[in-house]
Amino acid sequence: MKFTHYDLSLKDDVALFTKQLFYALFNDVCKEKANHLEQIFVKICKGLSIPKASNTWKNYQESFCEIRKKLDLDAQAFEKTDPACKSLEEVYLAYPGFHAIAVYRLSNALYKMKVPVIPRMMSEYAHSLTGTDIHPGASIGASFFIDHATGIVIGETTIINANVKIYQGVTLGGLQVKKELASIKRHPTIGSNVTIYANATILGGNVVIGKDSIIGANVCIVDTIPDGSVVTYDSENKIITRASYAK
Repeated sequence: MKFTHYDLSLKDDVALFTKQLFYALFNDVCKEKANHLEQIFVKICKGLSIPKASNTWKNYQESFCEIRKKLDLDAQAFEKTDPACKSLEEVYLAYPGFHAIAVYRLSNALYKMKVPVIPRMMSEYAHSLTGTDIHPGASIGASFFIDHATGIVIGETTIINANVKIYQGVTLGGLQVKKELASIKRHPTIGSNVTIYANATILGGNVVIGKDSIIGANVCIVDTIPDGSVVTYDSENKIITRASYAK
């Protein structure tokens, strides 16, 4: 049997690149050329046989200031939502959920540029640090809040609108795992101003959680939920109950 050679040390290079890019995003990367980051990026691209690395880097760097603006909105959502949060500085320095979102937004920009492999390696680096698995292909709107982070899974074709709050253990996944489904929407759409509490599972590409809804802990949803609903799990009767409320 003939084995294909893979340079697995690139995992270390991507981890270093992602870590330093995350730091630079809140320091100098919007103002300076960040040549040290470009050098690491070009090395990674060479190892993965990705052409035109310098041009890709220049295009990528143009997105950094916009990403920073989005992350500042995310950080503000953390400060406004979590009663344990004492300052924005605490969010930037000590919240794994914010770290996971930051790496997602950085990897998503590369994903949309159709750069292969690197976005997934970045997301797996964040996953290993934070316990949060966000596929770089997911679409996530402004002011996103993740509390506690651990155990969250957000699939590739998930759409999350603005001002959504997610707690630990939430899965936004697919109903089936089949290779032939790769080109279709497999994961749910979450409307704006939705809160999803711990260990809730929402599955299916046709499932829409209506705006202004609250999804309680431990529920499993495979159907669309109307706007302004409350969905809870009745542990005694083992059923899901729904109640719509007027805004």
